[in-house]
Amino acid sequence: MAVEKTLRVAVVGGGPGGLYAAALLARQGHAVELWERNAPDDTFGFGVVLSDETLGGIERADAVVHAALSAEFVRWDDVDVVHRGRLLTSGGHGFAALGRRRLLEILHERCAGLGVRLRFRAEAPDARQLAASHDLVIAADGVHSATRESGAGHYGPSVTPGRCRYVWLAADFAFESFRFEIAETEHGVMQLHAYPYAADASTVIVEMREEVWRAAGLDLADEDESVARCAKIFSEALRGRPLRGNRSTWTRFHTVVSARWSQGNVALLGDAAHTAHFSIGSGTKLAVEDALALAEAVAAEPDVPAALAAYEAARRPAVASTQRAAAASMRWFEEIAGYVDQPARQFAFNLLTRSRRVTHDNLRLRDERFTGAVERDFGCPDAHTPPMFTPFTLRGLTLRNRVVVSPMDMYSAPDGTGVPGDFHLVHLGSRALGGAGLVMTEMVCVNAEGRITPGCTGLYTAEQAAGWRRIADFVHTGAPGVALGVQLGHSGRKGSTRLMWEGMDDPLPEGNWPLVAASALPYRPGISAVPRALDAEDLSAIRSDFAAAAVRAADCGFDLLELHCAHGYLLSGFLSPLTNHRTDAYGGPLENRLRFPLEVFDAVRAVWPDDRPMTVRLSATDWAPGGTTPEDAERIAAAFVARGADAIDVSTGQVVADEAPEYGRSYQTPYADRIRNALGVPVIAVGAISSWDDVNSLLLAGRADLCAVGRPHLYDPHWTLHAAADQAYQGPAAPWPAPYRAGSRTPPTGRG
Repeated sequence: MAVEKTLRVAVVGGGPGGLYAAALLARQGHAVELWERNAPDDTFGFGVVLSDETLGGIERADAVVHAALSAEFVRWDDVDVVHRGRLLTSGGHGFAALGRRRLLEILHERCAGLGVRLRFRAEAPDARQLAASHDLVIAADGVHSATRESGAGHYGPSVTPGRCRYVWLAADFAFESFRFEIAETEHGVMQLHAYPYAADASTVIVEMREEVWRAAGLDLADEDESVARCAKIFSEALRGRPLRGNRSTWTRFHTVVSARWSQGNVALLGDAAHTAHFSIGSGTKLAVEDALALAEAVAAEPDVPAALAAYEAARRPAVASTQRAAAASMRWFEEIAGYVDQPARQFAFNLLTRSRRVTHDNLRLRDERFTGAVERDFGCPDAHTPPMFTPFTLRGLTLRNRVVVSPMDMYSAPDGTGVPGDFHLVHLGSRALGGAGLVMTEMVCVNAEGRITPGCTGLYTAEQAAGWRRIADFVHTGAPGVALGVQLGHSGRKGSTRLMWEGMDDPLPEGNWPLVAASALPYRPGISAVPRALDAEDLSAIRSDFAAAAVRAADCGFDLLELHCAHGYLLSGFLSPLTNHRTDAYGGPLENRLRFPLEVFDAVRAVWPDDRPMTVRLSATDWAPGGTTPEDAERIAAAFVARGADAIDVSTGQVVADEAPEYGRSYQTPYADRIRNALGVPVIAVGAISSWDDVNSLLLAGRADLCAVGRPHLYDPHWTLHAAADQAYQGPAAPWPAPYRAGSRTPPTGRG
């Protein structure tokens, strides 16, 4: 049931979002007045981009505005990427843009025609004052919203600055497409984002890292000098033509996230509530979509509080998704210097898929020719072989495809023996039959004290070794061509806990064993037991335990060994400054904190067969202040590579209990990406990689060499074979076991 009475609506801010909300609500018959501090023809920026999805919403809500916009749009399909003088074009993208000033004129005309009272050059009264005299107040007052800031205690805003400086400019000609270009200057990498918005005009954004901006002296330049220097830097793209500004100043992008978007009868809209980096679209798009959702909620709900709740419920998931994509895109451009050495086509593919909204499969639909060229450069043997089904070699081991079954603790060894039993045989055997190139064990503990729970497996007794040999024999005979890897580790301060489903990280109610760690710091203060800090004799014994377990692992027939230096377990505890407070040679600066994990690595590498690869799993960030940084992670990875690690398995977190991870699709892959491109070392990417399309995208973009997929393999042990079937791949990298071949096609459903 819709609101029946005529509402008195106040709109603060005359940008596109505020104007469009005013028009839509006036069209519903409500009395609307709008305050805008600037003159009607004042505008900042030049062109705006709207998606077909947004335009569809506008068409459904107001055909008059849609028709006016459609008559003005400049449309194009291509994205041009210029990399070291080489132009690469990808088609099929579909963009529509128009001048911001013309957009405002259209909305001014529509508002006036619908009876909206427009107050230009007028400061709006305080939101609380407006709320007392109106039924609904819409705060569309931008990224520096006075409404949001005056009510910050309620709205809970978080405003995070980016690491780049950028400036909005214009060119008096139309680029033929969306153009990205880099300039490698003596001061660092600068980038240009440009697109047409009229038959004779284009928006041009120049962006660079803060330190590059300062080194170039642009922090001291006025507008005229900045415009001239940008035109000179990108003179080839501009063909010698000038740029112009419009009160254009260098700024940093600020990501705004608000915990709440409304208070009483006041609602935040557009940049006042949230922002998303310009590299994936425009704030105008989000603001217009907010206006559409708010108007729909007012029309559908019985009162203003219900409408505002419905508005936020409808928009928050979409905005959060956009902000995640925008954050990934912004970080990519912040780290662009790490990608410029990539081959040109891979660089272009990486750029196009940076936000993860455009993927390999999606890009192939848009432009099969471009994507096919990237695949050939990558090494796909033919057009029928997806990237994930190309082989990869580590030392003397060639994996038939790029899919790894992640190490996943099963906590299912019987009776505290640490012996892998029938469960492990079926668990690992079924995943091996499922087609992955490499199947990893759970963390296998090197001594009894090093178990996480009584259900954890080990490799410190002959009986345990016999159990693992049985599993390795089955994998190698039942699923020939699949490699089996063992992950060796020690729980450190995170041991002696209940089985995961009985209380994750909760201490055992009885039967506890003593804990050891780099420092005497409990994992969960007041809950977890306090570990004993290891002394020199302890360190020597644990090094020997790791080496002995490695010897047993080699005898069992494992093809690859991974040293677990992540997730807050013993070796990870030495690496992080949050968990290592030692004052001896094993604590303090990173070089000292690395000492013991490197000693263990050396001890294991010395006894592990030379032709078999070793990898190291790291937590590349602790997700906590004062912990391991991405820069630290690069140095840690480099140290292990220098000692002979063949690849780095890049995970994050689980080091301290009060971490705050930024969860999301493929959320850990930027850390793998960074280490790979900074060090030139093979990496395994992990973390919410859930689709074969994501795997193909990460590989082609050069962000990973192998992809570890965990939970999807619990849901579907044959995930890799099904990924092959979904892509119509029938080659040697994913053969169906002979007894299963009859099931290699999707069964019909219903009457099909």
